[in-house]
Amino acid sequence: MKNVTKMKIFRPVNVVFEAFVDPSEIGNYWFSSSSERWEQGKTVTLRYEEYDAQGDINIIEIKENKKIVFRWGTNEEGHLVTISLHALDNETVVEVVEEGFNDNDDNLIRNIVDNKEGWVYMLTCLKGYLESGNNTLRGALVKD
Repeated sequence: MKNVTKMKIFRPVNVVFEAFVDPSEIGNYWFSSSSERWEQGKTVTLRYEEYDAQGDINIIEIKENKKIVFRWGTNEEGHLVTISLHALDNETVVEVVEEGFNDNDDNLIRNIVDNKEGWVYMLTCLKGYLESGNNTLRGALVKD
C-alpha cells in the first residue's frame, strides 16, 4: 500500500529542491530544524520544537532537482518516501509517495488518512513559503 500526494508549486525546480535539502530552508515550512544538508547516504535528524519531537531519516537517493528518497527511522523498518520533482517551465509539480503501510493493520485506513493529511499540509506550507514568503504556516497543525 502506498500513499501519493501531488501539488504544483509556482517556482523553478531548483528552488523547490533546495527548500528540501538545505537545512536553512526547511524551518520555514516543515520541520523546525534539520541537522545537516540532505545528501545520499547520510542520516539526518529532523526536529519539531513545537511538539518536542525529533526523528531520523536515512537519505537513500538524491538526484539533484529530480528526486529525493529517504526512509523514516534508522532501523530499515520505517516507511519509504520518494519526493519527485517534475519541472514545468518556472513551475514544479512535487509528488510525494510514501510506502510501507501494513495492509493487515486494523488502523490502516486511519494511518493512511493521517499520513495523507500530513503530506498535504507540508506541501501547502511549502507552497505558501516559496510562492509568497509566508513562513508562519509551519507547525500550526492541531490534532486531538
